[in-house]
Amino acid sequence: MNTPTMRVGRIPYINCYPVYGAVDRRIVPLAAELVDGVPTALNKHMADGTLDVSVVSAVEYARDWERYLLLPDLAISCDGPVRSVMLFSRQPAEELGGRQVLVSRSSMTSVHLLELLFDNVWKTKPVFVAGDAEASDLREPDTDPSVAARLVIGDAALMLGTGAISSPYEHVYDLGLEWKKWTGLPFVFAVWVAQRTADTQQALAVHGSLIESRNWGLKHLDVLAQQAHENTGVPLAACEEYLSGLDYGLSYPHLGGLTEFYRRLTLAGKVAPGRLAFLSAA
Repeated sequence: MNTPTMRVGRIPYINCYPVYGAVDRRIVPLAAELVDGVPTALNKHMADGTLDVSVVSAVEYARDWERYLLLPDLAISCDGPVRSVMLFSRQPAEELGGRQVLVSRSSMTSVHLLELLFDNVWKTKPVFVAGDAEASDLREPDTDPSVAARLVIGDAALMLGTGAISSPYEHVYDLGLEWKKWTGLPFVFAVWVAQRTADTQQALAVHGSLIESRNWGLKHLDVLAQQAHENTGVPLAACEEYLSGLDYGLSYPHLGGLTEFYRRLTLAGKVAPGRLAFLSAA
């Protein structure tokens, strides 16, 4: 048996279950070693060249697009509520100027999206403070009166938003929904990329396996929702609603939302101008 030569990154959040579910169950073979990590950790591994293919924050591609090739038709997107990227606040967002907002260090895409919303929609400037957003530490900052709001992502956001973990915050903002109301476009939170230096045939084989696994996952969302419920304690109906509300493709409308996000980041000076380039056999 040959040792896998490709290293492939995976985010261990519920939202990745539909892409990796069939791989995990050995229904779809994947000739690669899977490496788990939060988005920022996988971003760093890709930037360091220690992963060949990975799901990464959308901002990571924009930040270093000349290093990567996008895997076609594979992303984590929403066209309205995302339910797992949430701002929880003690007061309306428009009143958070000068107040401390705790932001997750796990996803720069979510942080940049939040910054754009404050600048362009809520038109106020809070003080962003870096912190964690893991479920185990959600309660501690809630007792700190200096923290007026917090950005929470992933399973922890879903747990807070559905009441699986109690929350003292009166105001809740779904960043996917806020982007949709602002621009009318879908939002792409994460994409899959390959190193430009990776072996093309091996990367294409990994892409094919992930697409096949994704297709299986979309046909078995009930199975994956049950797994998500058992692993997090989030009500089963909420898990089903969450997974069915996400899109795992990268269609023209999603590309429109992605390029609009990149355009606004470029105008804000957050990233340099770049291009979309895709993995292909040619």
